[in-house]
Amino acid sequence: MLRDVLEMQRKLQPDVLETLGKRYRILQYIRLMQPIGRRTLATQLSISERVLRSETDFLKQQGLILMQSAGMLLTEEGTKLLEGLEQTVKYTFGLEELEQRLAGYLSVPKVIVVAGDSDELPVVKKELGRAVVQQMKNRVRSGDVIAVAGGTTLASAAEMMVPDPRWQNTIFVPARGGLGEKVEIQANTISSAMAMKAQASYRLLHVPDQLSEDTRRSLMQEPGVQEVLDLLSTASIVVHGIGEAKTMAGRRTTSASLRSRLEEESAVAESFGYYVNQDGQVVHRENTVGLQWDELRRDQTVITVAGGSSKAKAIDAYMRYRPSSILITDEGAAKAILEQNDAPEATE
Repeated sequence: MLRDVLEMQRKLQPDVLETLGKRYRILQYIRLMQPIGRRTLATQLSISERVLRSETDFLKQQGLILMQSAGMLLTEEGTKLLEGLEQTVKYTFGLEELEQRLAGYLSVPKVIVVAGDSDELPVVKKELGRAVVQQMKNRVRSGDVIAVAGGTTLASAAEMMVPDPRWQNTIFVPARGGLGEKVEIQANTISSAMAMKAQASYRLLHVPDQLSEDTRRSLMQEPGVQEVLDLLSTASIVVHGIGEAKTMAGRRTTSASLRSRLEEESAVAESFGYYVNQDGQVVHRENTVGLQWDELRRDQTVITVAGGSSKAKAIDAYMRYRPSSILITDEGAAKAILEQNDAPEATE
């Protein structure tokens, strides 16, 4: 019924749907960046301050936003309206169809596509992070262990965490070591930040990212490391990202010889220390301490998040090797994956 109404609206008054999309996007960006000033928001949305002033004045009159000296914020009513409109907007602007097509092409049970391209608008990463947190909350149970990997997108997810009774008695643990990366995007930093915002517990895994096999085996015998590994083995939710092989090799100060080999082997994606080519075949595996791909279980909820059109090949390659329970991505990546593979249109 709702779809029929929207289709009639699209034909009779397309400008109404255009206005809906514009105001929804304004509310969405305020939610992600609040408190935010009008000038900053106009820049983020690539619209004039004059147009934005007119729209925000209307939203204020409707009781959906507050204007304070620090910037604009959503009211409780604005938050509820935004959440209630989410599925309608997804259908109206084609995101629901993108989700269905991508789920079919990648053979993933559930795909969530957020609007925008995080390569062009960094704030889209915050929306990816918000979607990650929502999916975690939908599935978490008291006492669960949640394994969290590192990366910039998951750092955005940590920013979106808020206290909730559903986090009660949960334990956040880093999915792997990562002392070779920037502190702010290490799994230790992200999992502890999530836990503190959720008012839950956490453990840390203080080990380097790249190790010799002998050193890795030795470290795994340490009591503190073994405690975290035991917790990882019981994790009911695993959250991780996907990186481009070249970017990740550079971030980890990989040797020149290994970088050359990865290029020769046509590695395009990396996750959990595994590098894979476009066919989803593993071409290199780092000696890391933490969760391994072959340790992921069918009874776990594995949430994979990655966005940006530049990551299309990496996402496609990883999902060929290790499909997840849920893939969260953005419009830019979803369209690029389907276009580069000429995936079929969705069918009802």
